[in-house]
Amino acid sequence: MHTVVVGTSGTTAEDVIAVARGNARIELSGEALDALARAREIVDALAAKPEPVYGVSTGFGALASRHISPELRAQLQRNIVRSHAAGMGPRVEREVVRALMFLRLKTVASGHTGVRPSVAQTMADVLNAGITPVVHEYGSLGCSGDLAPLSHCALTLMGEGDAEGPDGVVRPAGELLAEAGIKPVELKEKEGLALLNGTDGMLGMLVMALADLDKLYKSADITAALTLEALLGTEKVLAPELHAIRPHPGQGASAANMAAVLKGSGLVRHFQEESAPRVQDAYSVRCAPQVAGAGRDTMAHAALVASRELASAVDNPVVLPDGRVESNGNFHGAPVAYVLDFLAIAAADLGSIAERRTDRLLDKNRSHGLPPFLADDAGVDSGLMIAQYTQAALVSEMKRLAVPASADSIPSSAMQEDHVSMGWSAARKLRTAIDNLTRIIAIELYAATRAIELRHGLTPAPASQAAIAATREAGVEGPGPDRFLAPDLAAADAFVRAGGLVAAVEPVTGPLA
Repeated sequence: MHTVVVGTSGTTAEDVIAVARGNARIELSGEALDALARAREIVDALAAKPEPVYGVSTGFGALASRHISPELRAQLQRNIVRSHAAGMGPRVEREVVRALMFLRLKTVASGHTGVRPSVAQTMADVLNAGITPVVHEYGSLGCSGDLAPLSHCALTLMGEGDAEGPDGVVRPAGELLAEAGIKPVELKEKEGLALLNGTDGMLGMLVMALADLDKLYKSADITAALTLEALLGTEKVLAPELHAIRPHPGQGASAANMAAVLKGSGLVRHFQEESAPRVQDAYSVRCAPQVAGAGRDTMAHAALVASRELASAVDNPVVLPDGRVESNGNFHGAPVAYVLDFLAIAAADLGSIAERRTDRLLDKNRSHGLPPFLADDAGVDSGLMIAQYTQAALVSEMKRLAVPASADSIPSSAMQEDHVSMGWSAARKLRTAIDNLTRIIAIELYAATRAIELRHGLTPAPASQAAIAATREAGVEGPGPDRFLAPDLAAADAFVRAGGLVAAVEPVTGPLA
């Protein structure tokens, strides 16, 4: 099994995905264990002093003015975890919880939190044992960290609350720890707070969203090319010299992907037929690289923000190299929340343009010779009419999901925490948007492959032929009389979601950008 070594200098997106989705094993480096021990010595020294230090010998948030006596500090740390584990709603996905825990461990291992090495090791042990705390949908405002989600994870470390075992069954966390031979932690000064105070949930979801969107943007370039081909459009608009004079990197990459898919096509440039002369294609076809490219550039910016956050130590207070323990506002999720919202906007627009292309394929007045709704016997058969309805419903929801969460703020903690990021909410709705975008692209794939097959006597590009063949092998049927459509759509969705479309095309085109 792949092993991820956690050091003091952050982690990578690849490691997050390996742990969250690939169940990679985690080890703490010797450097991290040394840094943890040094920082803990500083916290212990401050705890022994009579002067109050926030997070070490005081209450939290609006209660930070109370100095806590030594005999009550262990209770304080337990209490903050128990009281903050106040989430509600459906369970969050296992991969999100694993990313959340791993990223909190990443910050703990930095040596800036004051957590003991033994606590960090227990965090790694829980992940390695396949134990996943039950975390709920609601409870994080994206400021002071993803407090409620992280608290449910910390509760598991204490052997309390519920968690899912490696067999997928939810049971009391104490039972699962005992079976795995893991001793529950007994929290000391600052440790409860340090386990709760980070942007880990929203960051983990950002990292996974970027991986999913990379696959989907490539898939959308392929389906856009297939639709262009099915509509007998022109590939001239994809010429690199046209995109060189408007040098947005994403635009050039999308155009190059589409051109690679269309290379050798016998369908393109049939737009000058005498019966229906065309000077140029509609915007949804001609501007596909511009729209998808803008989304790609948005992804590049989001990846930059993610890389900075992955290299960060997010806690309050933090232990600095010179021995100071200082309060700060680094837990505020604004940088991550903004790009999560930005990605949802870009995804909504990509879904919207894909739906417009699908609708064009189905409209006999705009499809340049294709049968109405790509039906076998229009009138008797409805063809893909209602598949486009489903696509339109998904697009409509994506537009609602594109409304920014980060533009909102709601004060909490008796106005001490009076501005919050709502980054967790931005991440949750982005995950839904990505699910919807996958389905939208799958429907365009279904329509475009059927339309190409209805262009009898014309030979599609080799890459298009590979895409069609793989789609059919995935259980998505081709043209014919009406049938139960939902299974075809589900098969197309699964095919796109698993990266099958990109995998089918790249042996012909070479790696897509």
